[in-house]
Amino acid sequence: MTQITYKKIDINGVNIAYREAGDNNNPTIVLLHGFPSSSHQYRKVLDQLSDEYHLIAPDYPGFGNSDFPTSTAYTYTFDNIAATIGAFLIAKGITKYALMMQDYGAPIGFRIATAHPERVTAIINQNGNAYEEGLGDAWGGIRAFWKNRNPETEKTIIPAFSLDALKWQYTHGTRNPENVNPDTWHLDYLRLSRPNAHKVNMDLFYDYQNNLKLYPKWQQYLRDNQPPLLIVWGKNDAYFPESGANAFKKDVKNIDYNIYDTGHFALEEDGNDIISKMRSFMMKIKK
Repeated sequence: MTQITYKKIDINGVNIAYREAGDNNNPTIVLLHGFPSSSHQYRKVLDQLSDEYHLIAPDYPGFGNSDFPTSTAYTYTFDNIAATIGAFLIAKGITKYALMMQDYGAPIGFRIATAHPERVTAIINQNGNAYEEGLGDAWGGIRAFWKNRNPETEKTIIPAFSLDALKWQYTHGTRNPENVNPDTWHLDYLRLSRPNAHKVNMDLFYDYQNNLKLYPKWQQYLRDNQPPLLIVWGKNDAYFPESGANAFKKDVKNIDYNIYDTGHFALEEDGNDIISKMRSFMMKIKK
C-alpha cells in the first residue's frame, strides 16, 4: 500500500478536491462517487488496491472537499459535472483508465465513456444504473417532482436531506446496520447543511430525468465497445435493485457478475470481498 494524498486542482475556476494513491505508472482506476457521498466512500479501495493500481477519486463540484460555487456561477447538471470531471482527467494527464461508478457516478461515468470510449479499459459498477428497469420503487416521489416541479413537490424532496434520511441511505438493506461507519452520513449531513445546498441538490434531482433519455446511448456504447464489466451490486438497494444489474446482461457479453445481500453503498458492508473481486478482475484485464 502507498500513502493516500489529498489534493486540489483548479478546473475552469473550480477547485476539484481528490484523493490519490498508488504509482501512476500502474493501471489507473478512476473512482466516481454517488449521492450524497464523496471520494470518502472509496477509502477502503484506496487503502487496499494502491499496491498494484493508480487510484484517483475526485469530489464533484458541491460535494466533498471540492469548491461549492453558487448555482449562478456553476450549472449543476450531470452534463456539466461530467464535463468538469472529464477536464479534470485531462488536466491530470490521465488518458487510459478503468471507471468505477456508483449511483451518480454512473451518469457521469457513462458520459465520459461515450465521449471517449478508446480511453476506457474496463467498467466496475456498484449500483450504477443505466436501464429503466433498474429504477426501484423509491423513485416515486422524484418522478412526481420531475412531472411538475413546484413548491409543493419540492417540499416532498426536502426530507431526503435530513440526518435520518441520510442514515437510511447507508443502512437500508444491510444485513447489520452496525457494519456501516456512522461518520459517512454525518459527513454528508454537514455538507448538505451548508447554505444553498438543498437547492443545488434539488436541481440535480430534477436534472436526473435527463439521464434516462441517455440510457439508449449508453446501452449502444456497451453493445458496440463491449468493455470488460465487473458488477458488484447490493441487491437490497431501494433506488437501484438487482434488476438494474441484471439488465446489463442484455448488452454486454462477458460480465463478472456478483450480487451482495446488502444495500445502496455495498462497499460499506462488503468492501473486502468487493475489493478482492476488483483485484482479480483487473488482473484479467492486464493479461
